[in-house]
Amino acid sequence: MTEAVSLKPDLGRYGVWLGTRTLSPDLAAQIESLGYGAAWVGGSPDADLAWVEPALAATSSLQLATGIINIWSSPAAAVAESYQRIEKAYPGRFLLGIGVGHPEHTQEYQKPYDALVSYLDELDAATVPTSRRVIAALGPKVLRLAAQRSAGAHPYLTTPEHTAHVRELVGNTVFLAPEHKVVLSTDAAEARRIGRKSVDFYLGLSNYVNSWRRLGFTESDVREPGSDKLIDALVAYGSPEAIAGRLDEHLAVGADHVAIQVLTRPENLVPALTELAAALGLTAKS
Repeated sequence: MTEAVSLKPDLGRYGVWLGTRTLSPDLAAQIESLGYGAAWVGGSPDADLAWVEPALAATSSLQLATGIINIWSSPAAAVAESYQRIEKAYPGRFLLGIGVGHPEHTQEYQKPYDALVSYLDELDAATVPTSRRVIAALGPKVLRLAAQRSAGAHPYLTTPEHTAHVRELVGNTVFLAPEHKVVLSTDAAEARRIGRKSVDFYLGLSNYVNSWRRLGFTESDVREPGSDKLIDALVAYGSPEAIAGRLDEHLAVGADHVAIQVLTRPENLVPALTELAAALGLTAKS
C-alpha cells in the first residue's frame, strides 16, 4: 500500500512570533541565522503584504507566515493577489495564516464562522492552495474547519494540554503550530508581571476565556488579572533550558511547530532568541 504524501508545511520545530505587523529584512536574517525555521508576523498585517518579499530576499530558507490576517480588515481578493505575487517570486516560502479576530473588537463581527467559510471560498476561487494556508482556531468547530479547508491550525495563547486535545480531534495529517509566550527570567514574580501585561488584553475576549474554561481553568482563574495558575500555563519562564522544556511539551503531544513569542523589549529580542536557540538545540547558520 502506498503511503499518502503529507501536505504539511515544513517550518522546522521552532519559529519566532512577532506582533509587529511587518518584518524588517535585517531581523529576518538574524532569526534565520539562529536556526529558527519561520517568522510569524501578527498584529493583523495589511493585505498588501509588502514587507514579505524584502524579508525573503534577505534570507535563503526562512519561512514567513502571517499570524494572522484578519478577514474583516483584509479582503480575500487582495490577500490572494498578494499571495500569488509572493509565491511567484519565492515559491513555497510563505504561509498564509487567516482568522476572524475578536467579536469585542470588530464592529462588523457577524456570524464569524460563515464569514470565514466565505473567505476560504474566495481564496479557493483565487487558487490559493489549502496546503499554504492555516487558520487561527481554538474551539472544535473552527479546528475542524481548519482541518478540512487548510493545511491546519495556528492556535494562539494555548497550552500543551490544548495541543494534545487538538491533535486528538484533527488527526495526525493536519498541521498544528501553536504559539507560546516566554519570559527569560528566573524571577517568578517578575515573569508573571510581564506575562500578565501581555495576557491582560485577552482576559476580556470571550473566545480565549471560553478556550481556557474548556481546559479546566475556573472562573476565578480567568477573571482579571488572571490567576498565577493561568499565567504560568500560558507564559513559560525560567532559565533557557526550563523554557525549552516547556516548549518541547507541545511537540511531545503532537505539535509540528511552535511559534515562540518572547516578551521583551525590541532591543533585547535577538539576544533572547540567541539564548533560547542554544537551549532548543537549534543549529546556527552562517
